[in-house]
Amino acid sequence: MEIRVHWKGWLGRFWSGVLLGAVLASAQADEALVRQNLQQKLPKLAPHVLQIHSAHALGLYELYTDDRQILYVDEAVTTLVAGDLIEAHNLHNMTESRLKILAAVKPNELPLNLALKRVKGNGKRVVAVFSDPDCPFCRKLEKELSGITDVTVYTFLYPIASLHPDAPERSHWIACAKDPEKAWEDYQLKNIEPVHHECQDQLEAVQNLGEKYRINGTPTLVFADGEVIPGALPRAELERALGPH
Repeated sequence: MEIRVHWKGWLGRFWSGVLLGAVLASAQADEALVRQNLQQKLPKLAPHVLQIHSAHALGLYELYTDDRQILYVDEAVTTLVAGDLIEAHNLHNMTESRLKILAAVKPNELPLNLALKRVKGNGKRVVAVFSDPDCPFCRKLEKELSGITDVTVYTFLYPIASLHPDAPERSHWIACAKDPEKAWEDYQLKNIEPVHHECQDQLEAVQNLGEKYRINGTPTLVFADGEVIPGALPRAELERALGPH
């Protein structure tokens, strides 16, 4: 078999690859330098920074932290900026867009067998929720969800004992109920305490899952496109995030 190579095309691709590699290596070196400067100048913040990337604006670097926030620093870490970067010509919120990407969760990687499953209507739309039974905002969210149809809701019982001391035990009773989904709704919407049953629950596995995805508050919602949104969204925003029926 005869193979003909156009030397100019090959050479162009070769140098393109070399230049791209040099750019990537330079970017990695710059980010490593920022990490080093961060450890020296802001040692309390440094352990909480998960990722460092160029912000492609004003010579700044974005710091993505373990509480799902973005901060900005210059390369020498002489300035720390807390706030959104917005493009002036179109008012595009660069920080918000980056957060959606950095905080995204791949829904197909969620172990849904650990969650309570409620199907409403055709169940076509899907949302997963990390929720604490004693969290008032979780109850508010449940009231909003109760008016939405054509959705499958996966609820991960995620008690935060530091805020609600009784939540771990109550989560256990709900998980061990004969009908956990009904027990959850009864407690959230009607304030009916779950009956005490014993079983081998999966709360520890859910806690580990939440830590893996840096879930540090409830409710936290994960939508089908991977977007993660904390807080009790009103019904209109839920409908918009869930998409068409």
